[in-house]
Amino acid sequence: MKIEADNPKLIYSGRIDIENTKQPVLIYPCSYIKIKFTGNILKITLENKNSYWDNFLGCIIDEEELKFKLPLNGEAILDIPIKTTDDNIHEAMFFKRQDACHAIKVIGIEIEGDILEPSPKPARKMEVYGDSVSAGEVSEALKYVGKEDPEHNGEYSNSYYSYAWILARRLNAELNNIAQGGIALMDGTGWFYEPSTIGMETIWDSVYYNPQKKVYKKWNFENYIPQLVLVAIGQNDSHPYDFMKYEYEGEKAKIWRERYKKFLIEIKRKYPNAHIICHTTILRHDENWDRAISEVVKDLNDSSITQYLFKRNGKGTPGHLRIVEAEEMANELETYINTLEIKGWD
Repeated sequence: MKIEADNPKLIYSGRIDIENTKQPVLIYPCSYIKIKFTGNILKITLENKNSYWDNFLGCIIDEEELKFKLPLNGEAILDIPIKTTDDNIHEAMFFKRQDACHAIKVIGIEIEGDILEPSPKPARKMEVYGDSVSAGEVSEALKYVGKEDPEHNGEYSNSYYSYAWILARRLNAELNNIAQGGIALMDGTGWFYEPSTIGMETIWDSVYYNPQKKVYKKWNFENYIPQLVLVAIGQNDSHPYDFMKYEYEGEKAKIWRERYKKFLIEIKRKYPNAHIICHTTILRHDENWDRAISEVVKDLNDSSITQYLFKRNGKGTPGHLRIVEAEEMANELETYINTLEIKGWD
């Protein structure tokens, strides 16, 4: 039985381009498609568009996690292995392991039996704006806990083990993860799309973006209204020059603080009832970035915009977060969030 991508019994989650409902495009990490069905055949047809690195699709079927390497560019039909169960009912989730290093167009799904009614998505909704740490980049390099990253080509990246998605699962919340490896707040800083670096200010309101082709498709913010927003920016902004460390009262640092403030105000305009948590990570960075965030939050004087500092903030690891370190951040954030009064959260 062939299932078209717009079948109402399929569950989609994440900021997904559905301009063509029969061929939705996944760009952001943690975006997923979920299907519940009967029978022992499951195939998914995809078209991958590569920007860099090797690209992989994640799949969890009957609580078993699988990983599939995709062609750099072109169509692929993935045949998912299925273990026989007593009731012959299965649930599978196909998810975006990586950021905009590639885009996935979903063409269709094939099953043997019937598609079943899905379980409802959580009522709680959260959104994250972040960089590679929020995307779960290099999270599966388990031998490198507390160390610099190994050489890699995308194979260790897995958004399922990002602190963002771990946290969302623990809070029983749906997640839109607007995370991009290497990104800073402003164009001209950070690592994303060097040498013409692009910042979060440019992509944050996009449902699809491709700097190579200069494509930025706008997102309709009415499609998803979170009660909780995490802003995890301020980690890559020190590249190529750490102006916040060396010239805190300098012009560049002042501009950054004003632009960060403006960014928070723009998010608040989109989601006036949301609680916004500003934070960085345990990845090593100069504490002046957190000082700058603290100054902005204090200046805004809004009880629904707060800052969180981790116990090992900026001092935990010189490399990306591995799974155990992502769990550390998720644990602390979960405890903190449970102390907040968030509108519409319960």
